[in-house]
Amino acid sequence: MNFEKIEQAYDLLLENVQTIQNQLGTNIYDAMIEQNAAYVAGQHETDLVVTNNKALKQLDLTKEEWRRAFQFLFIKANQTEPMQYNHQFTPDSIGFILTFLLDQLVSQDSVTVLEIGSGTGNLAQTILNASQKKLDYLGIEIDDLLIDLSASMADVMQAEISFAQGDAVRPQILKESQVIIADLPIGFYPDDQIASRYQVASQTEHTYAHHLLMEQSLKYLEKDGYAILLAPNDLLSSPQSSLLKEWLQEQASIVAMIALPPSLFGQQAMAKSIFVLQKKTNQAPAAFVYPLQSVQEAETIRDFMVNFKKWKQENAI
Repeated sequence: MNFEKIEQAYDLLLENVQTIQNQLGTNIYDAMIEQNAAYVAGQHETDLVVTNNKALKQLDLTKEEWRRAFQFLFIKANQTEPMQYNHQFTPDSIGFILTFLLDQLVSQDSVTVLEIGSGTGNLAQTILNASQKKLDYLGIEIDDLLIDLSASMADVMQAEISFAQGDAVRPQILKESQVIIADLPIGFYPDDQIASRYQVASQTEHTYAHHLLMEQSLKYLEKDGYAILLAPNDLLSSPQSSLLKEWLQEQASIVAMIALPPSLFGQQAMAKSIFVLQKKTNQAPAAFVYPLQSVQEAETIRDFMVNFKKWKQENAI
């Protein structure tokens, strides 16, 4: 990976996005979508944008270099036009851990993946670029802006990925996948009528969206597949947790729980852990439970990987 090229690409992208934003009088995210369309088409009414896009093409960026350049652009955009917390992209360090889990848990070389709440597509691109598997990847996202952003960036990167717009809590016509990925949103789902169809639904208040999406994720999962989910640390002790635990006892097996460093999330209340679920089976392995103290220290990550591989071997996963 060439960091000098990434910096050059970021500078060119930023200049184009700011130029387009000023011309259209729009927000920076809509300007990013317009810039991506101009890059793919190879034309624009502004000579500067065309010239910069030609320079971008000449850099011949890899998919990972593109992803990093876009990530820097999002960081810059977030300084002036912050996205809501649930729309922030998943840290790369977590993305690499999720990729490791996917690669370890699935023995097949080709894997079907559904990401629920794919957001800007950064997590999807992280996993696609880092995985050792050939992934048939679909992201589903409800937000108009985010789906347009993720699709436009995928076009620029020529990434083999599909995105669909939809509310993942509502029934969707989707094929079952070997792996479900989700960085679950924290908060309540507003539609009590839709929520009432779920076993985890609260009878006294709005239901937690992440509870509903956990239950929904298993409906899209193949029999022996895995749901790899980022969910709040207090998942099993928070209000409404009794409803979730009752559903888990009947329908799902917790394969792994990996606690992540709270410092990754800025606010303690937003801290998450990784939960790996399977559909209920009579021969579920003893759960892999691991407190990951750091994602920055190579030795700590290496110890985690060694312990996970040992657990996998002992349980014939």
